Amino acid sequence: MSGAGYEGTELGPPGYLGNRGSLSDRLEEHGLALVGGYIPIRFSETAHWQEDLAAMAGTLDLFEAAGGDEAKAVLADAGSPERARFPGRAASDQSIGLDTSGWRRLSEGVARAADLARRRGFAPTFHHHTATFVEAPWEIERMLELTDVGLLLDTGHLALGGGDPTEALRDWGERINHVHVKDVRADVLAGVIADRADMPEAWRRGVFCELGTGDVDLDSFFAELARSQYSDWLVVEQDMVPQSPQDAADAEASQVRNRAWLTEHAAL
Repeated sequence: MSGAGYEGTELGPPGYLGNRGSLSDRLEEHGLALVGGYIPIRFSETAHWQEDLAAMAGTLDLFEAAGGDEAKAVLADAGSPERARFPGRAASDQSIGLDTSGWRRLSEGVARAADLARRRGFAPTFHHHTATFVEAPWEIERMLELTDVGLLLDTGHLALGGGDPTEALRDWGERINHVHVKDVRADVLAGVIADRADMPEAWRRGVFCELGTGDVDLDSFFAELARSQYSDWLVVEQDMVPQSPQDAADAEASQVRNRAWLTEHAAL
């Protein structure tokens, strides 16, 4: 990451980049700031809150150990097996979404997680995510209505969920406090939906691709971003399921190209 020209990173799975005793030194060695960490919580399932919030506390311990004072607590619904079976479908089929009581539980769970983050000194942000109960634009709107957390705008997951990232910047700009940048291949997504394939299969087929090689209008997105008040981190992602050492090497090379694309197209 450092060699490709990036200045920070999110945490990844706790322990992946280091533990409480090593993480800070590793980040400092490579000149990387810790800018956030993904925290999945089964928000609509109250029986799991205690377990999931305890895991969240462990992630925040890593934030503190790494000196990540500005790291965002990236809250996300942990999803469901049913939603994982139907990526992208919620945009046109609201029947697979939460009912009224489910939304009530989700909003209360988000409030508890956000309170924990704030008490520990970290800003919470909510990540709408494919294969979860906050995926489609209508679900994001509902989450924003029911909670007071910031919104993480992910260009790829929003496109996959049936939304437009540029419109989202205009509509939700006041709530956006973190951004993930990725691209999506519409033909792969269409094939996944047509085949009724699940989300892991979408990753295996390469639904997320290098910046500028997919169908998200990233040039328009960055033009709108430049006009907005947003001035925080941009995190580049290219979700995939590596199936060989060559896949991992290809992923590393693609992130170098992603960084070059940002320089050329967004002057970043």
